[in-house]
Amino acid sequence: MSERVLVHVRFTPNGLVTEIGERPEGVSAQAWFDRLSSGGFHAYQPLSGGRGVFRLHPAELSSHRAASLN
Repeated sequence: MSERVLVHVRFTPNGLVTEIGERPEGVSAQAWFDRLSSGGFHAYQPLSGGRGVFRLHPAELSSHRAASLN
């Protein structure tokens, strides 16, 4: 089984992102969610209570981080 990084997300009732894990410094929570969604939505799992989680390979996470800093 390959290693995965879990990126937890919390939403407001209107769907905006309030908190998200593994976020690079200087990137808003919503922008980081949008970035992960654009390239890794296959890895997203919605949860109850305004939460969700991305399950990403470490290399995928590194790639998203690098792209968000450019």
